[in-house]
Amino acid sequence: MAQKPSIPKGTRDFSPNEMARRNYIFDTVKQVFQVYGFQQIETPAMENLSTLMGKYGEEGDKLLFKILNSGDYLSALDGESLQQASSTKLTTKISEKGLRYDLTVPFARYVVQNQNDLVFPFRRFQIQPVWRADRPQKGRYREFYQCDVDIIGSDALLNEVELIQIIDQVYRKIGLEVVIKINNRKILAGIAETIGEADRIVDITVAIDKLDKIGIEKVNEELALKGVTAQAIEKLQPILNLSGSNREKLDQIERVISSSVIGVIGVGEVRTIFDYLSSMDLKAELELDLTLARGLNYYTGAIFEVKSKDVAIGSITGGGRYDDLTGIFGLSGVSGVGISFGADRIYDVMMQLDLFPKDALSAAQVMFVNFGAKEELFCLPLVARLRAEGISSELYPDSDKMKKQMNYANRKGIKFVALIGESELESGLINFKNMESGEQQLIGIDDIVSQLKGL
Repeated sequence: MAQKPSIPKGTRDFSPNEMARRNYIFDTVKQVFQVYGFQQIETPAMENLSTLMGKYGEEGDKLLFKILNSGDYLSALDGESLQQASSTKLTTKISEKGLRYDLTVPFARYVVQNQNDLVFPFRRFQIQPVWRADRPQKGRYREFYQCDVDIIGSDALLNEVELIQIIDQVYRKIGLEVVIKINNRKILAGIAETIGEADRIVDITVAIDKLDKIGIEKVNEELALKGVTAQAIEKLQPILNLSGSNREKLDQIERVISSSVIGVIGVGEVRTIFDYLSSMDLKAELELDLTLARGLNYYTGAIFEVKSKDVAIGSITGGGRYDDLTGIFGLSGVSGVGISFGADRIYDVMMQLDLFPKDALSAAQVMFVNFGAKEELFCLPLVARLRAEGISSELYPDSDKMKKQMNYANRKGIKFVALIGESELESGLINFKNMESGEQQLIGIDDIVSQLKGL
């Protein structure tokens, strides 16, 4: 008995209808990116592990999918290496490549390799899948698409403002109500300095980034386990619970961390971004969230996270400023900022809220019923004419019973059916049926073109 096929957990197949909806998201995002002057690139699915390791923090490194070397990769190992109970040491000897964890680090590698051919500031977008060896759960997959947009080679805060505009426009177009959460890693560094734990900025940011997921008590427990003193944890509590308007919270945190130079700079950067945005007609809600940390180590300035206001699913867009990500590949002093739209989570939210337009499905607009060989010859040039006009059309391939062909059109959601039998062949007209209203009319191909292009 043949084994029943399956796919790995955390991955999915996509039906034609699902792909049509996904492409609606991709097309909307791509259109907005291009309107803002960004250019598309692609990078390989796999990168050298030397490119990926150490860029996402200790937790991120654990989630990298490693690829075994080709051939007999164990033959070069000695007995001692095989007997060592260390998967980490063994992995470095049998795996040189891994699937990309995100699109940002491969982008930094791309910039360094192609720096002499790029025009800076370089405005790039990229829509490709990424992989993470995470535990699959609702809204979290092992393979998923990211839609990234970055500006590299400029440290101007106008770039952050543009990215917020892009976020607002994308979600405005797809009809999703969102809140854009904003913070700054410099503010977080200032908080770490103020509570006397400047050397533990990574541990602090990783922990408080989980506040929404695990709650304040668990965050405090994690901080204690990382070695943060009880006194420092106590000083952190009122900072994590600041309230008021964005301006009021900025004023409060500025007073709290006034002794930290880096922290005050971060407050000034956020204040400048809010000043720019105050004159713009944004639909999305903006929120200063001082608990937002974004766990990735390469962020150095403004950080962003977007959440749906109507569906609890976690972040659907995120990103921030990275001042020297290319420096790890030998090109120092090049600042960049970018955001990533999580297409899969956006899809799940839109499905739950029924936000996809009904015409997003990619079924043909017109199907010609097949009555036989003579009718086929008559229909073929008509189908070609509609396709030349950009009207999706198909001729049913077999002269099956009418009921079967009409059922096919119904199940695929085809809006119009063209019926050409003996009388239509004689008149040269087409019996054109609207499948939604049931209305039928005898018209010529030119009338059909005019009617459908006017929809």
